[in-house]
Amino acid sequence: MASSDDIEHRKNITAVVDRQRKIQREIDAVDAAAAQPSGGEQESVQAGLRRHPAPPFPEQHLSKPGVESELNPPPEFMAPDYKGSEKLQDMVALVTGGDSGIGRAVAVLFAREGADVAIVYLSEDGDAELTKQCIEKEGRRCLLLPGDVKDAGFCQSAVQRTVETFGKLDVLVNNAAFQEHAARIEDISEEHFDETIRTNIYGYFHMAKAAVPHLKQGASIINTGSETGLFGNANLLDYSTTKGAIHAFTRSLATNLVSRGIRVNAVAPGPVWTPLNPADKSAEQLKTFGQSTDMKRPAQPEELSPAYVFLASPVCSSYITGIILPVLGGVTGGA
Repeated sequence: MASSDDIEHRKNITAVVDRQRKIQREIDAVDAAAAQPSGGEQESVQAGLRRHPAPPFPEQHLSKPGVESELNPPPEFMAPDYKGSEKLQDMVALVTGGDSGIGRAVAVLFAREGADVAIVYLSEDGDAELTKQCIEKEGRRCLLLPGDVKDAGFCQSAVQRTVETFGKLDVLVNNAAFQEHAARIEDISEEHFDETIRTNIYGYFHMAKAAVPHLKQGASIINTGSETGLFGNANLLDYSTTKGAIHAFTRSLATNLVSRGIRVNAVAPGPVWTPLNPADKSAEQLKTFGQSTDMKRPAQPEELSPAYVFLASPVCSSYITGIILPVLGGVTGGA
């Protein structure tokens, strides 16, 4: 039987989801009143070992926070051509937003490289269970931790449960995010702005603060930034602000922790085919998602995850800290 604390915890998670969907509905209503036609089709660039999906995509619009199993085509996260080589053997990682998207792809490759993985997520139990199954198929253990990263107490609990379950913590990946566009600054409500700031900045701060006392020499923190934090985005004022802050937080925390042998870096993706964007963009806009990159398509999550392995592995990046690694599908990216 669930305890009163568990029941209250689930009520809080439900309230967060309801609030995010309310913000989404408000912006959807604004969009419906000012719909814009999409551009034409362009040939995508394929530079890997196999072809990845490219625009035009089927029209779809997901309810927040976004369920990956509802996305068409399904995001590619398994990286079948990637062979593990024990770069993270017997290490322990905690990945926020690890149920889907970039976080899921990172969790799977971490497991393939020998790590046990704890996953923080908001409410997407089905996605989280599938990610757990994928990690266990790689021969590693997985701990699922549903909760809200805006809550400092939950972040402390998530880290503590990870350490109690696996005995230690070696890698923290801050990846959970809230994104909802707005064409005009007047359309960003106080509730909207607060949800973005508190999820994307407070969440990273709370998790790092909780994790650092458990990190030893050789450990690392990897933050997910964004091209919007590098170049800005007219329709993502609040989100871009948080991503710029995350880049500054990364560099500052790297300097703060370097004497303790803890490295801190960030990956700055361009457009990626994850539930985050279909839960933000209109169905019409999603048809051409990623087309403005040099490669004329969005990245698949499995095209991002090796960057996180590189930054997490001491044998790959022991002399790298404080960098923002762009993975943009070109020189400047573009959603």
